[in-house]
Amino acid sequence: MEIVILGGRRQIGRLAADAIEQLLRRKPEAVLGLATGSSPLPVYDELAARHEQGLDFSRASAFALDEYVGLPAGHPESYREVVRREFTNRVNIAPENVHGPDGRVDDIPAACEAYEQAIAAAGGVDLQLLGLGTDGHIGFNEPGSSFASRTRIKSLVEQTRRDNARFFNSLSEVPHHVITQGLGTIMGARHVILLATGAQKAQAVRDFVEGPVAAICPASVLQFHPHATVLLDEAAASGLKLADFYRHTYENKPAWQGL
Repeated sequence: MEIVILGGRRQIGRLAADAIEQLLRRKPEAVLGLATGSSPLPVYDELAARHEQGLDFSRASAFALDEYVGLPAGHPESYREVVRREFTNRVNIAPENVHGPDGRVDDIPAACEAYEQAIAAAGGVDLQLLGLGTDGHIGFNEPGSSFASRTRIKSLVEQTRRDNARFFNSLSEVPHHVITQGLGTIMGARHVILLATGAQKAQAVRDFVEGPVAAICPASVLQFHPHATVLLDEAAASGLKLADFYRHTYENKPAWQGL
């Protein structure tokens, strides 16, 4: 797991966009894994700007990490709409190539299995973007989630609902259930880039980067991933004991290695 500490959100957005651009130029039909929330927004802004300069998404496809259960079609805070608004409508990726879990179906287990099959049929995710919850969750895999879990329905802990209430008019509007890719699904991506900024993420960052691999901190499973990159600002990295080592390693990294 590579830890990169940068000056702020814009630098993080540029570096993550660099990795996605390099992937698309090497493999135009790449499969991208898309996260929502505030963490990936600088990445999407940077990619949209690069698309205006010629970066082509026409052969790419994408799979969203998760979706709320029960929100009506077209709800502005459904992740299907957020992904469209913040990213896919701003580039030339084909709408039919953008996929997300369906939180409105009656048979949720069947929909989850179908989503897993769709990811497999696409050849798997080449690069997965992730945010980080203040309790260490990735996707909506809350503490206690199985490391082998696949796409499924999950109940949100109250901390997550409170964290997400800023996107709704009130806490009462935040759904109690979601469909999320599982930790096992996420671990199947060939490259994972996790983004975390702000002092409120420092404890979770320290726990998953330097703590034990444990279900109480779902993101810690990334310690086992063969190609995981963690992009942090100084505030999010403030609890890391080995921060100076991570800085030294990145500053002296051979240019040919890439991200």
